[in-house]
Amino acid sequence: MVSTNKTVRLLFPQWQGGNNPDYAFGAELLSHIVPQNESEELFRVPVKENFTEKLTVEEGIEGEGVLFSQLTKAKEILNKENPDRVITLGGDCAVSQAPFDYLKRKYKENTGILWLDAHPDIARLEDSKNSHEMVLGNLLGRGAPQLAEKVENQYAPEQVFLAGLQYDELRDIDQDVNRLNLSYAKPEELKNGSSKILEWMKENHIEHLAVHFDLDVLSPRDFRSIYPGEPYLESFDEAAVGDLKLKEVVRILADVSTKADIVGLSITEHIPWDAINLRKALSNISIFN
Repeated sequence: MVSTNKTVRLLFPQWQGGNNPDYAFGAELLSHIVPQNESEELFRVPVKENFTEKLTVEEGIEGEGVLFSQLTKAKEILNKENPDRVITLGGDCAVSQAPFDYLKRKYKENTGILWLDAHPDIARLEDSKNSHEMVLGNLLGRGAPQLAEKVENQYAPEQVFLAGLQYDELRDIDQDVNRLNLSYAKPEELKNGSSKILEWMKENHIEHLAVHFDLDVLSPRDFRSIYPGEPYLESFDEAAVGDLKLKEVVRILADVSTKADIVGLSITEHIPWDAINLRKALSNISIFN
């Protein structure tokens, strides 16, 4: 197993992929929440913060031009720094494209993706205009063609495992899960063990893992700083809601780390409702203005 000696942190407060400015604030706060390590240098990907400006749909993708620009900046940082490991603090789910592409180039064929998410993010251009719903598809050479062609090191379907997927609630835009026969485990299959993931790793000779941890994989009963955890929200019908507990995700990552080197970790879609609402409330007090 290749030894690693350089880890970088990529602060990537991108919000345009889901057209939700709260993702940007969530990423900024996340950079303070994660354990600090002086040996891991943090690099900020420049992100446009014109939150009040309406995103335009270009070539079928909302905010395509700015997304391309930010993707390019992220790739430039990684290529220049040439790290062995990448921690990405997002931002919408599309922030995983650049680091996972980079890691596939670095670690070649024995690299896999563990996608911890209630949703597969595998929509195609005809299905969606939001790039955060296409990012895994892009990494597989599908998704949106203009984004997929930016991936220089594509993954094969057998190199992907969807963990915590709400399979029974897949939408029409999610059906590439079945078309590509992607490996997956429902939340209830991961409550007491990680055997399905470990079996996939063994069968496909996975030695290096890029982990996408969308906080939406968690149950809002267990973790509140996610989209469906909004205070006083009585129902949430935009997409499937996650059902894992934070301690279960930690156990999963501990289990897989005994069999492979976790070389990438993206944490995405952090929406700290209390902090957001407090900030908005304080902005109405005269002393802050």
